[in-house]
Amino acid sequence: MDLGTIGVWTPAPGMSSAERAREVVEEIEGLGFGTIWYPESVGGKEAMSQGAMLLSWTERIVIASGIANIAARDPMAMANGARGLADAFPGRFLLGIGASTDLSLPLRGHEYGRPLTRMREYLDAMDEAAYLAPEPPEPGERILAALGPKMLALAAKRAIGAHPGFVPVEHTVSAREALGSGPVLAVEQPVLLVSNRAEAREIAAEHMGYYLARRPYRENMLRLGFSEADVEGAGSDSLFDAIVGWGDVDAIRDRVRAHLEAGADHVCIEVVGSDRTDPQLEALRTLAPALLEL
Repeated sequence: MDLGTIGVWTPAPGMSSAERAREVVEEIEGLGFGTIWYPESVGGKEAMSQGAMLLSWTERIVIASGIANIAARDPMAMANGARGLADAFPGRFLLGIGASTDLSLPLRGHEYGRPLTRMREYLDAMDEAAYLAPEPPEPGERILAALGPKMLALAAKRAIGAHPGFVPVEHTVSAREALGSGPVLAVEQPVLLVSNRAEAREIAAEHMGYYLARRPYRENMLRLGFSEADVEGAGSDSLFDAIVGWGDVDAIRDRVRAHLEAGADHVCIEVVGSDRTDPQLEALRTLAPALLEL
């Protein structure tokens, strides 16, 4: 499966009408990006049906769930839904799965518990799931949302690799060490084409606060050496600068290149905005020529 070096991570198709979502993914594919990543949020479109729609509206680009929540469906449904998409769209659907967070799981009626144990048991059940239809000609692939060293180790052993999000370049270095040289490391990088920090911070405040309110991301920042003060609210200036690639095209290209030089195989950019239904196509048009040269 060829993810390409640069992809796009966007919630917009899942928050838009089908007609608008189709227009968005067709344009992203036309810009030349290798993969479109989409989340599965509480109250948003369901991950497997959304994957089917995005695949049917595009021709070559890889479509990746980033991530499908293991609390949203049982292991057999996850495994066999992915098999169906792999059969219909060979080499084009990447199943990204994750254990979710302490704030999201209660909304689905689940407890946060021990995410590593839950993920390991879920993967076991996926691998044992019965499937009565013919197996896809090209077996589907899966990738795990992983931040800490134990989940990264599980991703290296039980998937093609890891898909970390809301991480600085320093995390990419440690993630590559934890994964080893073979597994795929596909990093999500939030970006803003804004050259003033105060303006960039204002635009990204909700984005930063959303992640820092959730235990896995906050703990990951502390593990990387940031302080409790750094992870309060929308985060400190230093944490903001470490997480968000902001500035002109050159600055964003340099941030993406830094992840690649640190060991990432693929970087998917998320153009941050105040409106999750806005696909930020103007920014993607501006960034594509520079990033796709990497």
